Parts: sequence; structure tokens; C-alpha cells
Amino acid sequence: MLALVKTGKGEGLLALEERPIPRCGEDEVLIKVAYSGICGTDIHIRHDQFTYYPPVIIGHEFSGVVEETGAKVTMFKKGDPVVGEPHNKACGKCWMCRNGHIQNCMDKRSIGWGIDGSFTSWLVMPEKLLHRVPDGVSLRDAAMTEPAAIVAHQLLERAGVTPGDKVVVMGVGPIALLAAQMARIAGAGKIIMCGCTGDIPYRLKIAEELGCFDRFIDVLTEDAESIIAEETGGGADLVVEASGAGSAIRTSIKVLRKWGRLCAIGMTSAPTVDIPWNEAMMKVLTVQFNMSSSYNGWNIALSLLAGGRLKVAPMIGMRPLREWESAFDDLEHGRAMKLLLTPEE
Repeated sequence: MLALVKTGKGEGLLALEERPIPRCGEDEVLIKVAYSGICGTDIHIRHDQFTYYPPVIIGHEFSGVVEETGAKVTMFKKGDPVVGEPHNKACGKCWMCRNGHIQNCMDKRSIGWGIDGSFTSWLVMPEKLLHRVPDGVSLRDAAMTEPAAIVAHQLLERAGVTPGDKVVVMGVGPIALLAAQMARIAGAGKIIMCGCTGDIPYRLKIAEELGCFDRFIDVLTEDAESIIAEETGGGADLVVEASGAGSAIRTSIKVLRKWGRLCAIGMTSAPTVDIPWNEAMMKVLTVQFNMSSSYNGWNIALSLLAGGRLKVAPMIGMRPLREWESAFDDLEHGRAMKLLLTPEE
């Protein structure tokens, strides 16, 4: 099978290679991959900015169909449409695991960076990490479950949206649009999205199609702080930082009201970011850092997809696996919103 492999440590070093079809163990499932989404993490791996263990097949956002099951598998059968949590190799013994946070286990070696992932035709996953795709949800849309589950966990389960909240979303990428939609579903009173001039020709049009915001601010040509203060009556209740940009992180603190909440989902490419610490202290802000998804976050995401409340189709484009390089480049330069790679037979 053809696979996209991070072949070694360093900048770049991604290549298509032929790999054998993996075999599943007694408590595992062999999945024929249908779609696999390119995540910001994959781009960070390309640029040597995220943990990985080469040589490794990258990719962790996938949907597919069960082809074979191990002897001890009881919940799935051949032909079942599935998605899966990328929490492989969690130890089950540490404080994190025993408190239900397997996604943050220090021993975790997830598909796509720790062990072979989904940018290929076949994937082996433990039965315990799989979810059945609900009836009526296409495999194409289901490939968006992993990022949707992250937002569901971090925004709905942890940060929480109170009906009537004035919410600012920093960024106009996939996580930002998922967050804006979920904030709306949870009852947000006003949603303001902040982006750049470069977002307007393409990404903003998708956001407008989704109808997930009330006001867009171009931070390069408009005064975001004064506009948000006016639109919210003094400051946002909640800011979702989904861009990872240092300037957006600083602005997030400045536009929150006292006792406001900052939900940080965007990962920055820089090792450190300067922030107005004293201002955050004086405002008594709640700052929530986030990484990965919970089991129930997946249930929430799949439920919202099945109910038609969470819209992902307008965000999605598709490319064959052989065109991975142009797909990565288009995402990095804002020429696409979310691209799914389809495997080569």
C-alpha cells in the first residue's frame, strides 16, 4: 500500500513509500481508509515542530470501513463505518489514564506521529478507540469527527458556553468554524470572528455560508479591540483562540471582560509567546489550555453531525494521496479550508 511517511527527523523529509498491509491483533480492527484529513499537527510535523517518531506514516483524522476483526473484537463487524480516537498506547495506569484523561497520557503513542497513521489505504486500530459512524452521516463528513471532537470537548465540556454569551473566535480555519458553530448551537448571543485580509477571498466565504458568526473583523485593517468593546458592551465573555498567532493571543486577553474566559485551542509554532500577563491578572481571567479530545467529545461531535446541526461539508475539499504536497502547501497558504486525502488503491 502507498503511504505518506515522515522518514526522519528534520524539516521536510516526507515521502510516499510502499508499505505492507498491517495485520490486526486479537483486540484490533483492520480498517480500509476512506478519507484522512490534513491537520495542523501534520503541517507542524512537516516542519519539525511537533513530536514524532520516524519513520512513521502520518495522519490521524480518518474515516473508513471495517475489513477484518480480531478474535476478541465484539462491538464491530466487517462493513461497519467507523472513526477512531488517536489515543493509541495510553498506559491505563498513570494518574491521567486512571482519571479518565487517556488523551493526555505521557506514554501515549498515537497514530500519525507515534505509530503508523492514516495517510494510506489500510489502518489497524484497537476496538476500544473506535466509534461507529451514525446512519445518515457520510464517510466524507465523518472524517471531520476528530477536530469536531476536540472542539466539543474543549469548548462545550470544559470552557462551556452560557446562553447569551458574547463570544469572539480568533481565526477563520476549520477549528474556528467548528467552534463558532458549536458556540451558536450552545446558545451564544453574539459571535465575532477575527481574521486577516487573506481570509476574505476564500475562508470568509465558507464561514458566511455556514452562518456561524455575526461580525467579521479584519485585524490587519480594523481596530479589533475597539470594535469588540463596542459590539459586546465592554468585553467578550469568552474568547476561543484558534489561530495560534502571538498577536491574536495577546488581543484575546485585551478584549475579554473581567472574569472572562479564554479557551486556547490553536497551537503556536513559536516556543514562547509574549502576553500581557498583568492585564490578565487584573481581569481575573480564566485561561484554559487544551490538547486533544475526550471520549464524550466524540459522542457529542457524532451526535451533532447526525442531527444535521454541525455543518462540515462546505469546509471540505479532497485530494488524492499522491497530491499531498500541493495539498499541504495550499493549507499553509490559506488556499484551502480543510483537505481530505483519499488513498491510492
